[in-house]
Amino acid sequence: MAFSEIALLIIAAAFCILVLTLIPTLLTVKRSAASLGLLCEMIQQELRPALQELTAVLSEQKSVISGVADHNEDVARFMTALGETGNNLHTINRAVGAVTGLLSTSAVWATGVKVTGKYMLERYLKKRGGI
Repeated sequence: MAFSEIALLIIAAAFCILVLTLIPTLLTVKRSAASLGLLCEMIQQELRPALQELTAVLSEQKSVISGVADHNEDVARFMTALGETGNNLHTINRAVGAVTGLLSTSAVWATGVKVTGKYMLERYLKKRGGI
């Protein structure tokens, strides 16, 4: 046998071994592809209701956010009114403080006038000899 014949026999044997190992591999790849197709179909059937529910939730959130955005101006107006009310209460507090100070000052003055009047009356009566 010549060298080329031996090489051809080795190549033929290697090709047969390759074909014999390639057939089960191709069958496994075919089964895997079919299984993957079934998995994709099942996932699509399972995800469709979830995606529809998610779409419904998102549309509800959009309407809620739209409502909140509509009332944002009302909240700003309320906060402005609340600030003005705080300023008015501060002004009233200052006025009440001023009136309280005036009343306490007038009470002190009234007491001073009363004591002075009593003192002067006693001195006048002492000088006249009435007491």
